[in-house]
Amino acid sequence: MPHLHIKEFKEISLPQKIDEVEFNFIASNVKHSDEKLISASLEGEDFFLLVKEEEGRSLLKTDKLTRPASIYNVHKTLNAYAKIAELDVVASNVPESKKNMHLQAATALKKIEYFADTFPTGKEVHIEVGFGSGRHLLHQALNNPDILFIGIEIHRPSIEQVLKQVVIQELKNVMVLDYDARLFMELVPSNIVGKIYVHFPVPWDKKPHRRVISTSFIEEARRVLKVGGTLELRTDSENYYAYSYETFIAFNKTTLHINKNRDIAVSSKYEDRWKKMQKNIYDLTMINDEESLALKIEGTFDFSQVNLSFSEIIALHDKTIRFDGGFIHFERVYNLDDGVMLRVSMGSFDRPEHLYLIVKEDSVQYYPDLPLKSRSNLIAHQELNKVLNG
Repeated sequence: MPHLHIKEFKEISLPQKIDEVEFNFIASNVKHSDEKLISASLEGEDFFLLVKEEEGRSLLKTDKLTRPASIYNVHKTLNAYAKIAELDVVASNVPESKKNMHLQAATALKKIEYFADTFPTGKEVHIEVGFGSGRHLLHQALNNPDILFIGIEIHRPSIEQVLKQVVIQELKNVMVLDYDARLFMELVPSNIVGKIYVHFPVPWDKKPHRRVISTSFIEEARRVLKVGGTLELRTDSENYYAYSYETFIAFNKTTLHINKNRDIAVSSKYEDRWKKMQKNIYDLTMINDEESLALKIEGTFDFSQVNLSFSEIIALHDKTIRFDGGFIHFERVYNLDDGVMLRVSMGSFDRPEHLYLIVKEDSVQYYPDLPLKSRSNLIAHQELNKVLNG
């Protein structure tokens, strides 16, 4: 991750702007005085820089939860703060560079709000979860120009490599999203998807709750797939294959095809490596047999009046509220000049949303964006509203 090691962190008067980067406000961790967050804005995105003060020096990097999609923008923002605060940089892996010409021309990268506001339905949709190098995604898009391919990935270098190739190959049928695929599935309209690819997901043997394949993911896949549409898992992990088979077969009615060491038109560099190592490759394909009801999500993320004092809000730190089907966990609390900020995880247990909540005397708002408008998040929001109302 891009970062700067500095001799000493220096605060600046806010707000300030330099080199197109706006610095808005600073938040100080109530429980850990060595941590601060600096709000920054660039190219329409709001995010935080994270300051961690260490013995003899400090670390400046982007906050993992809110970091922008563009690595170039991360570099630009870090260098801009170092410049405006006149920081003494001890070590850096942040280059002073110009934005790649292909990334400047890229339009395929979309924010989650793009899909939440008006999901594209003009073409059949195929979804690839965790596209990695993008070899399979790009191959499919090139050979199926009448299908819209939505690739989901959270690894920033992989995202940028695919964006470059989309521009170079002049592909008009690819959209890229940096988001949790499990949450994304909740807003896809019913019965419009032809294929869902989950190729070589992280096995998460020690943290199975983080696996992509789960009962709830399969339920959403069955809803969004057309009749005859498929969810295709491809893995080299025998544990993941066995776990997934048990999860699929637990449904009252399901159609599965299973293949071992099947050759496909294009494979990833990792698959090529595993084949040379003579590892087995498992394919488990679910075929959807039923049409689903139309997706219907109602509700808002409006807040009513907050009746808790700032001290009572600060006291929420590390508390967890559980309710039927979900939870709210108050992970961290920050002081602002004119209020309090909470870092919250909320929603369903297996695919929670992580975000910040800014509370002032006369307002409450999510930061940097509203939660995804899903059923589980709307229920969690109602419970959060109750907590803040006292």
